[in-house]
Amino acid sequence: MIPITVFAGKNVAVFGLGKSGLLSARALTEGGAKVVVYDDDDKSVAEAKVAGLVTQDLRTLDWSGIAALVLAPGVPLTHPKPHWSVEFARQAKVEVVGDIELFCRERGKSAAQCPLIAITGTNGKSTTTALVAHLLKSAGHDVELGGNIGVPVLALEAFAPDRVYVLEVSSYQIDLAPSLAPSVGILLNVTEDHLDRHGTMQNYAAIKERLVARADVAVLGVDDEWTRATTDRIARAGKKVERVSVLGPLLDGFYAEGSRILRAVDSKPQTVADLAGIGSLRGTHNAQNAACAIAACLALGLDLPAIQKGLVTFPGLAHRMQQVGRKRNVLFVNDSKATNADSTAKALASFHDIFWIAGGKPKTGGIVSLAEFFPRIAKAYLIGEAAEDFAKTLDGKVPYEIDGVLSAAVAAAARDAEASGRKEPVVLLSPACASFDQYPNFEVRGKAFTDLVRAIPGTRPVSPQ
Repeated sequence: MIPITVFAGKNVAVFGLGKSGLLSARALTEGGAKVVVYDDDDKSVAEAKVAGLVTQDLRTLDWSGIAALVLAPGVPLTHPKPHWSVEFARQAKVEVVGDIELFCRERGKSAAQCPLIAITGTNGKSTTTALVAHLLKSAGHDVELGGNIGVPVLALEAFAPDRVYVLEVSSYQIDLAPSLAPSVGILLNVTEDHLDRHGTMQNYAAIKERLVARADVAVLGVDDEWTRATTDRIARAGKKVERVSVLGPLLDGFYAEGSRILRAVDSKPQTVADLAGIGSLRGTHNAQNAACAIAACLALGLDLPAIQKGLVTFPGLAHRMQQVGRKRNVLFVNDSKATNADSTAKALASFHDIFWIAGGKPKTGGIVSLAEFFPRIAKAYLIGEAAEDFAKTLDGKVPYEIDGVLSAAVAAAARDAEASGRKEPVVLLSPACASFDQYPNFEVRGKAFTDLVRAIPGTRPVSPQ
C-alpha cells in the first residue's frame, strides 16, 4: 500500500466504500490523516466500522473542518446530477478528489524518481496498459501495474527510485484527478460512451484530454475527430506529441502497415516492430494498442530488440479477444469485455467465418453500426435482453437464432461451426452489451463462456502466440 501523507494532521472525508474507497481511507490513515468514511449502503458502512474505520453520515458532518472529500470513481460527480456528498462538499468549498489524485500528490511529494505512464481511451486501454507493463518488465524494469485495470492504485508498492508505475485511468478517475501529469500519457481513442456520467461528447472528450494535456510526452491515436482535435491543441501548446494511426501512413509518427509497425520521422519511415503471428495482438485495434505501447516505451528509453522480444511473449488479457480453446479447426474466442458495438467491431474485423454470440443488457444504438461486418458472420446466437432488438437488425442480413442464455448459445454455435465445413470457423463471444441482465460483470460472463468451451469434449487450450 502507498501511505498518503499529503493530508497528514488534516480531516478527510471518504465517500464510497468499495475497494478503492476503503484503500483510500486506509492509506490516508496510515499517512496521518484523520479520516471519516460513509456510503449509501448500510452493509458497507457496517463492514467499514468492523474494519476499524471511523464512520459517520456525512450529512451530519461539520464540513468547515474538512480538507478534502475523496470520492469513489463510481459515485456521480456531475451527471446525471452530483451525488449529495459532492453537493455538501461544494457548498463548503471543499475540494473533491479521487484515489488517482491522492497517488499523484504523493508521487509529487516523494523524492524518488518514479516514471508514470497513464493510459486512457474509450476502447483498448486495458490491453495497452498491460502491454506497456509487460514490455517494461520483460526489459528488466521494476514495474507496478494498476488503476482501473483491477488493482487500485493505492494498493501498489510504495514509491522507490526508478520504479515505473503503469496506470489505466478511466474518465471517472481523470475527472477526480486535477493534478494528473504523467511522464507519458496515452490517449487511444474517443467514441461515444459514458454519456450518462459526462452529459455530452464534448465534455467526455475534454475529460479524456486532461490525461495527456500535462504529460511530458503525449502519445495520441489520431484516427477519430476527437483525438485529432486534442492532438492539435496539445501540439500548439508546445508539448512533445507522438501521433499514432492505423488508417494510413503519417509523415511523423507511428502507423501500421500490414503486420508491421513503422515510425516516420520527417517523412522517413522505419520498421520498429512486427506483430506477425502474435495471436494476442490480432486485429487492427491491437495494432493501435501495440503502436501506442511502443511509442511510450521508446520514450522511456527501451530499445527496439527488447520491445520486439516483449511483444512476442505478451499473453494478452482475459476476456479481450482471448483464445480460450480449439476443437479441431474451430477456434473459440472470449471477447466478453466488448460491452459496446464499437468494441465488438474490432473483434468482428479480426476474423472471418464467425459464429457470433451476442446480446445482454443493450446500450444506445444497438448493433446497427456493425452492418459492414455482417458478411463475415456465418450465424448469430442471441442472448439476454437485447436478443429481440438484435434479431430485428439482423433479419434478412445474417442467419440467427435466439438462444436466451449463454449455455444454449455456446452449444449451438459449437455444433454449427464444427459442422460448417469452413476452413477456420470461429465461435466468438463479443456481446456488444453490458452483462448486468444475467451476470454481475463481464469477467463473470467471460469465465462462464470459457468454462462452457473447455467442457466441450475434444477441446484443447490455445497458447497466445
